[in-house]
Amino acid sequence: MMIAEEDLRRVKEATDIVAVINEKVGLKRSSSRWIGLCPFHAEKTPSFSVNPALGVYHCFGCGASGDAISFLRETQGLTFVEAVERLAPRAGVELSAEDPEQAKARQRRTALLEAMERAVAWYHDRLLTAPDASAARSYLRSRGYDGEVVRRYRLGWAPVGWDQLCRALRLPDDVLQGTGLGYVDDKRRRSDVFRERVLFPILDHQGAAIGIGGRHLPGGRDPKYKNSPETRLYRKSEVLYGLSWAKEHVMRHATAVLCEGYTDVIAFHQAGVPSAVATCGTAVTEDHVRRLKAFGASRLVLGYDADVAGQGAAARFHTWEKSHDLDIGVIALPPGADPADVGREDPAALRRAVEEAVPFLSFRLRRL
Repeated sequence: MMIAEEDLRRVKEATDIVAVINEKVGLKRSSSRWIGLCPFHAEKTPSFSVNPALGVYHCFGCGASGDAISFLRETQGLTFVEAVERLAPRAGVELSAEDPEQAKARQRRTALLEAMERAVAWYHDRLLTAPDASAARSYLRSRGYDGEVVRRYRLGWAPVGWDQLCRALRLPDDVLQGTGLGYVDDKRRRSDVFRERVLFPILDHQGAAIGIGGRHLPGGRDPKYKNSPETRLYRKSEVLYGLSWAKEHVMRHATAVLCEGYTDVIAFHQAGVPSAVATCGTAVTEDHVRRLKAFGASRLVLGYDADVAGQGAAARFHTWEKSHDLDIGVIALPPGADPADVGREDPAALRRAVEEAVPFLSFRLRRL
């Protein structure tokens, strides 16, 4: 049986995940969450947390995480469809067969995600092994990025040439353009979007590649940064770079550090601030704020560059602080510095800047 996406959404939204898990795990309320002993590994101190607002669980001991569907699958040996069928009556949802158009859209999305994954892997391998990536490797070393960092963030290299990725992956035209990896001109010539750039894969909160950000090498062709175009997978107003790595820390500590760029996020992570995320070359939107709130963030620390643009961006949070009941802090960096610079030269100073972030109101008064 194919389950319609709309039915699946309704089942997830209507399911009381606390009630489902409480049948197997004795949960106790702790603030806005519920905690108990993890059913997936032996423990004496509760590290298993359930977030009813998000409809997810996470164990800080063994790393198990998921929703009500995955919980039934793991604890009762059910298939995905069987788990949904088990939950549907409890949620008051009558399942219907998936609409052919919905099935087609789902298959299309799967094809795009698979193509993005292949591209990220290809670019990553180029950076690690290709002779023409030596300048990129030298540049990254000069920024303090060793092999461990390159592999953790799956950095890549887009080589010189108009169609090297196109020729290597041989993606169908509609997939090439649908992912934003390439385009086809009016003479039917296929071209890569990214050329001669260090690449930062952009992942969704589950860790699936949905876009790419590229930076030219010093002296390279402008613009300095170039992102994937808007696609079915990638919407800049909603995506936060680094959320797949930061989400567990955001959920655990109810705090997120919001900055501007890929290198800033990596700098914060390397400095011991793993809850940092960034907008992808665009202004902060309320959707970004809602996304962080959905992952349990009640405190946001704004880690923008210490320039006029960066500090000016912080002022947009005045109304969001009230409407979303947020505690907002702002870090202070040396004039002309950005988090990536500070993190490279003095990681401890960057970490202290987060710890000593001034309240948003104080920041506003100081500016005035």
